[in-house]
Amino acid sequence: MTDPDAEKTASDFMTPIDRLLDWLAQICRVITGLSLVVLTVIFGWLVFGRYVLNATPTWVEQAALLLVMVIAFLGAAVGVHEHSHLSVNAFRSAVPTKIRTLFVIATDLLMAGFGALMVVYGAQLTAFKWGSLIPLIQLPEGLRSLPLTVGGGLILLFSLGHLMRLALGRDLREDTIQ
Repeated sequence: MTDPDAEKTASDFMTPIDRLLDWLAQICRVITGLSLVVLTVIFGWLVFGRYVLNATPTWVEQAALLLVMVIAFLGAAVGVHEHSHLSVNAFRSAVPTKIRTLFVIATDLLMAGFGALMVVYGAQLTAFKWGSLIPLIQLPEGLRSLPLTVGGGLILLFSLGHLMRLALGRDLREDTIQ
């Protein structure tokens, strides 16, 4: 039998953490959405400049590469948080319910580990490349790998949040024990 006070304490403990993680995911959604809009606009400018003005803006490609990194890594982190990233649930959804919880735990642990590696090696890469400039836009080259580092940190946080909810019996994911 479970202690209602213990459940209430666990619930009280997780509520601000859940709010923080949801808030971080919402910020990532806004940033990726704005990045996608900016990407669309600058490619529109590229086409207009190339075919109408006959003067191709050369900075668009470099700016687009930065925006794609932001969209990819922050979007992947949101996918982990919302449990909609294909790699997170495709395999474990195919196994029987009894084995599924082990796969859920293993997946969350692997995602947390992967996120930690992204943070460590992404930070090293960002620091290493920060001293040089991206051609044509004159921004630090380290900005290309900064989304890798931030996205890895978010994947680590979101995965740890899943593990905490699972340990406290508050995991609401559909593919956990049913």
